Amino acid sequence: MKPKVLVVRTAGTNCDKESAFAFETAGADVNLRHINYLKKTRDFSGYNIICLPGGFSYGDDLGSGKILALEIVMRLKEALREFIGRGGLIIGICNGFQVLVKTGILPDLDFTQKVTLTFNDSMRFEDRWVNMSVSSESIWLKGLPEKIQLPIAHGEGKFYSSQDILAEIEKNGQVALRYISEDSCDVIYPYNPNGSINNIAGITDKTGRVLGLMPHPERFVLKHHSPFWQKADVVPFGKIFFENAVNYFK
Repeated sequence: MKPKVLVVRTAGTNCDKESAFAFETAGADVNLRHINYLKKTRDFSGYNIICLPGGFSYGDDLGSGKILALEIVMRLKEALREFIGRGGLIIGICNGFQVLVKTGILPDLDFTQKVTLTFNDSMRFEDRWVNMSVSSESIWLKGLPEKIQLPIAHGEGKFYSSQDILAEIEKNGQVALRYISEDSCDVIYPYNPNGSINNIAGITDKTGRVLGLMPHPERFVLKHHSPFWQKADVVPFGKIFFENAVNYFK
């Protein structure tokens, strides 16, 4: 049977159909559900994977992802605890990553916010392709080479935490992706597009089953998504994220 994927949407979400397409291309059975429907059912028992896609949920009023995060904590926390406890996978992309850190699902699955994603140092929206190193053995990242490229599109992508929390995340191997330059040296703007501490582009929980990242893997699931698609060695790295999740349950 095909793994079942839930893609959550709400007002301002704009990457839900692309995320659904990416999972369908990888071989999953996908449902798109509005947050209001989920608040009524409070049941994730029929799903293997949950995706919080990119966009600008509720217009980023009160901060990026904050209102959706509050809805999830207030209405869906126990259902998510059960989902995570039975081994479900979660991915939060861009706005979805912002939601995961503001619910406190990341980094420790305890629904206590410890880190944040805030305004880019440039104080403007950054929209380009970035180079990253893969620095985790997460389920989501299996088979990826050491260096990959994905597109970004965000105004609040700067990963920030206290030094104590940062040290704990680093020690536990929870940093999934880091921004790098073409020669992996002196990673400053624009290679680090938002000023994230330690060049962090994505993190996981301690199990590696929950991933949050600012870049958009759903925007690189076909070779022709790349601006360099005519090159023979172009690999659609984004597709690998979704295939890994689907194959985990297959």
